[in-house]
Amino acid sequence: MNPSISVLFRAIPLVMGAVCLAFGLYVLSGGDDANHFVAGHVNVALTAICIALFTTAATIIRQLVHRYGRLWAVALPVLGYTVALATMVWGITIVGRGDDPQFVVAGHVVLGIGFITGCVSTVATASTKFVLIQKSTALPVGGGAPPGAYPRGTGTLLIAIPALFAVAGLVVAATLYARGGDAALVAGNVMVGLSLICSALVALVALAASIVRQVRNEFGDAERYRWSWWVVAMGTVNVVLGLVVLFGSDDSARLAPGTVLIGLGLICFSILSKVLLLALVWRQVFALANRIPIIPVATALACLFFAAFLFEATMTEPGFFVGAHVLVGLGAVCFTLFSIVSILEAGTSR
Repeated sequence: MNPSISVLFRAIPLVMGAVCLAFGLYVLSGGDDANHFVAGHVNVALTAICIALFTTAATIIRQLVHRYGRLWAVALPVLGYTVALATMVWGITIVGRGDDPQFVVAGHVVLGIGFITGCVSTVATASTKFVLIQKSTALPVGGGAPPGAYPRGTGTLLIAIPALFAVAGLVVAATLYARGGDAALVAGNVMVGLSLICSALVALVALAASIVRQVRNEFGDAERYRWSWWVVAMGTVNVVLGLVVLFGSDDSARLAPGTVLIGLGLICFSILSKVLLLALVWRQVFALANRIPIIPVATALACLFFAAFLFEATMTEPGFFVGAHVLVGLGAVCFTLFSIVSILEAGTSR
């Protein structure tokens, strides 16, 4: 990989994280009402996902440019998990501030973003042996793992972590639904959407699973597109759930979770680009592999255009305020995924 391009691809997640952080702080400074509180905190929290994606980018790129040592193998995953844990603690702290709607919604969404950050950090950890994928493809089918690959138990653990986060998110959502009330319903709907991302991050399990199983030379044709369809299903469920929430009633409380769920569905489709790429280039040549990064660019633009319409809609319906502002941060996360899938394409192409 060209050194200048490698710096650019590592810079993109950090720049997008800075955008989320700056935009979130700017929104928080704009007012003390619940809308500014929720939208501001969620955008600031999205910075954590960008940092975790940076650790993934740096982990893979440093291997490709032969500047990856034991220190980076430990420091980068630790950074990702530390940010994930800090985000979860922050979310729990916000929830603990009281039963006001802004605390219930913002706290639980920040907690869910912490879960996603933990999933992404697991991808960074799974990628510490990324360069072995090329060595695995040179081995015969069923020829065993190349020297230096993860032990089977480690691979199983890496695959299990995002699944546990997904289950935890669904459990939290269930407790919110049982609690009742508009704020709990809003938070519950968004937590379901975030859990579906964790499931698409169980589709990042898909990515973690694909990386782990390809590194160990256990990735077969039967599962080549299985995880891709799983991500499509999670994204579709998110979008459909968002539409059901939006059009299911006349309550203005539906507007924020409905629009955010659609944005979370677009995040899932951004993840699809990563999983699909690994499926398409395993033990075969795919001539259009370098076009796959267009997918997260398209989803990023979709988030931003959707946000533009919602900003205009807030002139007549203030309930769109949170969705409009959060979609800006989700668009930044989608564009960060462009960097990751471009790195994967560079590292797996032949």
